[in-house]
Amino acid sequence: MVSVLLGSAFISRQFWGFIADRLGGLRTALIGSGLQLLSMIAFVVTQDEIGLFTVAAAVGFGFAGIIPANILAIRELFPVSEAYWRIPTFLLMSGSGMAAGAWLAGTLYDHFGFYAPAFAAAVLANAINLLILAVLVLRQERSSPRYAFS
Repeated sequence: MVSVLLGSAFISRQFWGFIADRLGGLRTALIGSGLQLLSMIAFVVTQDEIGLFTVAAAVGFGFAGIIPANILAIRELFPVSEAYWRIPTFLLMSGSGMAAGAWLAGTLYDHFGFYAPAFAAAVLANAINLLILAVLVLRQERSSPRYAFS
C-alpha cells in the first residue's frame, strides 16, 4: 500500500502544479488537505483489500500537493527577502510534525492495542490543519483587491 500511495503521489505531482499555477499555493494546499482528510476518513470505513489500495492511492494524491503548495503559500504571504529562513523553518516543522505523528500513532497503538485512536488523532490533526488553511484563504480573499473585467 505504501508503494501505491507513493506512486500516486509521484504521478499526481504534475496535476498539483497545474492547480497551483491557476489557484495559488494557499488554495492548492487547502484542496490537498481537504482531500487528505476525506481519504483518512475513508481508511476508517474501508474493509476490503481493494478498498484499502484505492484509499492509499487517494491519500497519495492528496498528500502530493500539500508540501509544495505550502512553499508557494509562504511565497504568497511573505516577502522574498524572508524566504531564506521561512522555508527551511517550515520544512523542519512539517517534517518534525510528520515524525511526531508517526510516533504518536505507534504510542496510541501500544497503549490501546488497535489503530482506531491513531486514525482519530490523524483525522483531528488534519481537520485542524484544514481549518487553519481555510482561515488563511478567507483572510487572503478579504485583503486582496477584486478587479472587474468587462
